[in-house]
Amino acid sequence: MDGNQTETNASSCLYQPPEWLHPVTYWYILVICVLGIVFNVFVLTVFCLHKKACTVAEIYLSNLAAADLLLMFCLPFWAENVNKKYDWPFGGGLCKMVNVFIIMNAYSSIYSLVLISIDRYLALVFPLSHERLRRPLLAKVGCLVVWVLSFLLSVPQLIYRDVKIIDNSTACAIYYPNDATHAGCEIMQIMFVFIIPVFIISICTFKIIQTLRCRYRDGLNIQKKEKRATFLVLAVLLAFLVCWIPFHIMKIIDTLDYVEVLTLTCNTRIFIYMWHPILLYFAFFNSVLNPILYVIVGKNFRKKVREVFKQWSHRRRATFSLTSMRTQMTKS
Repeated sequence: MDGNQTETNASSCLYQPPEWLHPVTYWYILVICVLGIVFNVFVLTVFCLHKKACTVAEIYLSNLAAADLLLMFCLPFWAENVNKKYDWPFGGGLCKMVNVFIIMNAYSSIYSLVLISIDRYLALVFPLSHERLRRPLLAKVGCLVVWVLSFLLSVPQLIYRDVKIIDNSTACAIYYPNDATHAGCEIMQIMFVFIIPVFIISICTFKIIQTLRCRYRDGLNIQKKEKRATFLVLAVLLAFLVCWIPFHIMKIIDTLDYVEVLTLTCNTRIFIYMWHPILLYFAFFNSVLNPILYVIVGKNFRKKVREVFKQWSHRRRATFSLTSMRTQMTKS
């Protein structure tokens, strides 16, 4: 929704958002931004400052945190847009840039999870034969490829997103040149940001759970480090799916209606327009939830946090001691 009033495919089917929706959404987004920035900066700080190099899984989780942080920096612009009832106050350049970064976050997050799923699949199902594919260097290259792919898939936002004056309001929205381009871009987005990655994640997760069950049943031991990493990854995957699947299902239904595969009633369209932004803002909460899961589920991450604080405490004491010695030498 890019305006105060949304018109459905039927000209007589109009949806007027309630007045309370804009201020509530505004403060909700701002709270998410503050929490998301603090939590994800904390995660990245722990991974970067720890004396040991990151494992492959931690590299992917760091990439996920970086993607979430990018989203958090963009959301205040969108919060102000919502507060002004979708009257965009920041100009055409920021209209394009902010939305490109938001879409890049969606792609980079889901494909970071794809890499995490594949890594856990290889670690548990093929722990020895595919060890060469689980090197930190390849993980970093994979993260770089994810960001390049995310940018390329965001190009339609860069091309078609713009500001226009509609009913005395400056709307920041996508304006496709024709219906075919509109349908093609929407279908591409659904395929690459939802169906394909979720299909890969589902297969890997099924194999992971199947392998864990077989090894428990056969009495085979799994390294504690690998088991902890796997449980953390499964928790992150579950959180992502719970937060994002409702929005994508709604998006798919709306797209099928647009391309006339489905024919929705006026009430159904109004329901979609009403819930579409609510489900999107609920999905944004996933960027706050991930760091919380690292602390609650990630025993290795909590260990890293304690070690980083110890490192920081030792450095602080060493700096204080050195400063005291210099002060004494100066006085003498």
